[in-house]
Amino acid sequence: MKFTKMHGLGNDYVYIDAIHQKIENESSLAQFVSSRHFGIGSDGLILICESNIADFKMRMFNSDGSEAEMCGNGIRCVGKYVYDKGFINKTEVTIETLAGIKILKLNIKDGKVETVKVDMGEPVLAPEKIPVMSIEEPVQNLKVTAQDKEFTFSCVSMGNPHAITEVKNLENFNVKKYGSILEVASVFPNKINVEFIEVVDREHINLRVWERGAGETLACGTGACATAVACNLKGITNRHVFIKLLRRNSRN
Repeated sequence: MKFTKMHGLGNDYVYIDAIHQKIENESSLAQFVSSRHFGIGSDGLILICESNIADFKMRMFNSDGSEAEMCGNGIRCVGKYVYDKGFINKTEVTIETLAGIKILKLNIKDGKVETVKVDMGEPVLAPEKIPVMSIEEPVQNLKVTAQDKEFTFSCVSMGNPHAITEVKNLENFNVKKYGSILEVASVFPNKINVEFIEVVDREHINLRVWERGAGETLACGTGACATAVACNLKGITNRHVFIKLLRRNSRN
């Protein structure tokens, strides 16, 4: 089996060409390759497949073997993969995902993809479509308790579900302790990606992410977008905002 390992802002995945080689037992394979001690080591597995409705199809599996709808950093790497390996020679690419068809615009330098811009689509705010058990729309005041702390969440779907909450002293916050509990809280029927944030000012947010099925990751593209949407809707940031992740600064 041939594979390529790539990352977007430190959010790393194992990429496999599932067009020219047959892949079976995808969930088990994702768990194996993701192991940082006994496998290749990654946040998950991404398969690049044929599509009947787009240029390519992306299937994304978390490190626990669960299949997710969408991955912002992962899909950017898919764009670089298919262009740099000669699967396609155009700079606008359509990718089928479980969250719909996404459009990628590739920036080429010296014959290789240098950056990728993704149209993430409109955020989903209806609680039943995120999904989250709430009658509020948009969901901005959802109270969830995890052990000794109560959190107030805003919830947004960017094709996959996100819950965003402000915390104090983000750098030293125990993301693993609380993220692992909140991910599986009963108010989130399909589990949840949890964004712990610190609003610096109206144009800057610090963000740490507990990804559903993967644990804390260095970055999350859909999570950054969901955070920008939630903070703007609450009126605490502007429409254009810088999101500082664990890896580096990203503008969304």
